[in-house]
Amino acid sequence: MNKEANNFLHQGANPRKRKRERADTRFRWYGLIALGLALSFLVFFFVDIIGQALPAFKQTEVLVSVNYTEEAKSNYNRAVEHKLTHIVSRAWLRTIPAYLEAHPEAVGTSHDEWVPADSRVDQYVKKHEGHGLKSKYQKEVDALQQEGKVRSSFNIAFFETGDSKMPENAGILAAAVGSVFTLLITMLVAVPIGVMTAIYLEEFATDNRFTRLIEVNINNLAAIPSILYGLLGLAIFISFMGVPRSSALAGGLTLALMTLPLIIIATRAALRAVPESIREAAYGLGASSLQTVWHHVLPLAMPGILTGSIIGLAQAMGETAPLIIVGMMAYIPEPPSSILEATTVLPAQVYTWSTESMHGYIERTAAGILVLLTVLLSLNAMAVRLRNRSEKTW
Repeated sequence: MNKEANNFLHQGANPRKRKRERADTRFRWYGLIALGLALSFLVFFFVDIIGQALPAFKQTEVLVSVNYTEEAKSNYNRAVEHKLTHIVSRAWLRTIPAYLEAHPEAVGTSHDEWVPADSRVDQYVKKHEGHGLKSKYQKEVDALQQEGKVRSSFNIAFFETGDSKMPENAGILAAAVGSVFTLLITMLVAVPIGVMTAIYLEEFATDNRFTRLIEVNINNLAAIPSILYGLLGLAIFISFMGVPRSSALAGGLTLALMTLPLIIIATRAALRAVPESIREAAYGLGASSLQTVWHHVLPLAMPGILTGSIIGLAQAMGETAPLIIVGMMAYIPEPPSSILEATTVLPAQVYTWSTESMHGYIERTAAGILVLLTVLLSLNAMAVRLRNRSEKTW
């Protein structure tokens, strides 16, 4: 009887077991499909961005005869043949009067020089649709190409110039310097205050209603939209404290407010990861609370603190919304020399280029995104490497 009951139960269990196994198999396939889709979107994103960005690192140049005459000081168009004024970059032509003022010995001379081409010519040579070059100028460019007077060279101006109304002269230097200034202020303000706040809350504050209220608010502040920090920065730093609008100081202080909750949360998590036995051993040897934290807990938690701080600063570097509110969307052709001058940052510069109608800005937008991604991924890789090298198991 028992044998028959066991056979019955075994036969009844097999269908249920097979059903569970099929469900497990489907779940694994769903996970693989989701992972494949995510990787596909990521690959598509990088291929598309890199494909659009790479042409921006090449600039078309034209070999022209430049006549440095007295007339060119007041009318830079006279420096080249009339038919070439629509071929070469107007940004380059406008530098001729300043060049002659700085080099008077060049007046009266003539040289064959490779000079940057106009953006529409550049896009035409790169065979991009929507270049906007008129047909009569296309014939002139084709003739110059047959004569070997057109070439592509590395676009060093992209890294040496600031924003420009002419795509062929637009670069990221001013935005990069503004990003460095802004991030330095964010780091100098947010990291010390965030770490000290976390140490006090985790190691010294008593567990009462007030501290629990602070903890809840810190967690809530880490989740609110970043644009609200822009409004807060506008009200506190610009309207109340009188910090110059559009300056790196205003942007850095605003981003510091946004980064503070992240650094506090990361620091508290790193402090909690230190075993309680470390503290008990220090107390047993007669160390005070401050000595225990400063000499024992903080050094062991420092890798986690640095990792959280780097990730928080990387997120701040990629923010645009709060900086728009404090006016860091200005047209900045020259890099700032101080934290009080008007400036912009890389994300804001990319956003500005993306709104331009000229086709030459499309590839520069992609190139700016690629530079920004490289910096952000490098910061995250640094944080991961630091965590892996310094991680301890207890």
